[in-house]
Amino acid sequence: MHSVVRGAGALGLAALLLAPVSGCQGGGPSAAEPAPTSPVTGASTGGPAAQRLDWRACPAPSVAQGGGTAPASDWECATLKAPLDHAKPDGGTIDLALIRTKAKDEQHRLGSLLFNFGGPGASGVATLPALAAAYASLNTRYDLVGFDPRGVGDSAGVKCLDDRAADVNAAVDSTPETPAEVKALDDSNAQFAAACEHNSGPVLPYVDTESAARDLDLMRQVLGDQKLSYFGISYGTQLGGVYAHLFPQEVGRVVLDSVVDPTKDPEQSALGQAQGFQLALDDFMKACATQDAAACPTGGGGAEGTARITDLLQRLAGSPLPTSSGRKLTEGLAVTGIAGALYSQQTWPALASGLTEAMQAGTGDTLLQLADSLNGRDPQGHYNNLNAANRAISCVDARQRYSDQDVEQQLPQFRAASPVFGAFTAWGLTGCTGWPVPGKADHPEVAAPGAAPILVVGTTGDPATPVEGARTMAQQLGAGVGVTVTLNGEGHGGYNTGNPCLKKTVDAYLLDGTVPADGTTCS
Repeated sequence: MHSVVRGAGALGLAALLLAPVSGCQGGGPSAAEPAPTSPVTGASTGGPAAQRLDWRACPAPSVAQGGGTAPASDWECATLKAPLDHAKPDGGTIDLALIRTKAKDEQHRLGSLLFNFGGPGASGVATLPALAAAYASLNTRYDLVGFDPRGVGDSAGVKCLDDRAADVNAAVDSTPETPAEVKALDDSNAQFAAACEHNSGPVLPYVDTESAARDLDLMRQVLGDQKLSYFGISYGTQLGGVYAHLFPQEVGRVVLDSVVDPTKDPEQSALGQAQGFQLALDDFMKACATQDAAACPTGGGGAEGTARITDLLQRLAGSPLPTSSGRKLTEGLAVTGIAGALYSQQTWPALASGLTEAMQAGTGDTLLQLADSLNGRDPQGHYNNLNAANRAISCVDARQRYSDQDVEQQLPQFRAASPVFGAFTAWGLTGCTGWPVPGKADHPEVAAPGAAPILVVGTTGDPATPVEGARTMAQQLGAGVGVTVTLNGEGHGGYNTGNPCLKKTVDAYLLDGTVPADGTTCS
């Protein structure tokens, strides 16, 4: 859990526009054929958009992407060259990692459907094959295409701390209560920023969301698609909204699921997350108590359950729990683990087990495993670059910088919003203080007048991107563009819950061009 939302793909869980038309969207030439020669914005004819992709069998994901085994043989990988600086398209380039599986029904192929699973920092190359079963219906007529955005995974991935230093960083008290603890957090942030500058300095100014959106348009052209078909989850909705703002006439069928509110500054977003995670925690405790209040580690839930958790966290602040790995479960890692389990109802049983283990057995193995999953740490102690990319992208996007005094002034408001997550999200605001690259804007621009209808999906129990963000995004996209669909349910990533109503609605839109009524609700 960070001060900036993370996509469901970060947990390795099943996480995550055309106006109505009478015919199908043209698929365009195959990416294996000569690429189109229409230029990337600002580039001369025959520039980056004229390149051809060399699709090959995929290797196993790299450590930066999260590791694991190579995907099945129906997946293929390629590298796209993009300008480091889109304002200087003839200058230096970076390599962007892509993966795809071709449409199963080639005769009725619609084109490419690009995915971004959020973060910022989730590797699309590693995540899409892992979650592909959820998108099998879309794969009938679309090539499913995942990519590592710039700064992520194998796309000029930002490098900061080594594994040992990352373990130390993750264990630092992230809810300081004394001047010494505040200084330790400040020093940790400074060390992180210095490591990023030392290891990735030249790329840091160029991992912003606007540059990634321009990469998306380059991908569209090289893949041979006249319009962009896109499925963005969590931070991927911000990327999709920025794309629509920059290229409204190139918007095809676009779905934004679990939506970042584009009007909020980092402080407002962090407060919204504190409220959202507390709501999800309350829902978890209610469900736990309904099943068996006597056996539930949070008892009857509500204020009682919250007090049990805050008591545990206070004990951890002074005395971290042992684990079988030899590492300690600190207060900050426990909060991270609890938050990680709230991204999906599928991990609620693990949260119940982890809390029971910590409260009754005095060990922290399960909560530590949940924290490691959210932090991108594998069992061998290797970190992917999710945390590094998350901070680098967030800090270059947002102009705001927050001091310790700013946070201390807002702490009462954050703690009132969530006794469990409030201080954690508030102190997360200092992560960009002292960052070596200035931020670009107060908030992202997503207004897209003239764009085709975009489906904007929100879930009422979403902890990381509260449902109100979907309504705001739809309004900001503009009248006739943003079309809201609300899922009454839990978790982060509505489509991947498998809700039949939502799946039917999204599939009809992406496959047939059927735009639902604005305000459609699924339960």
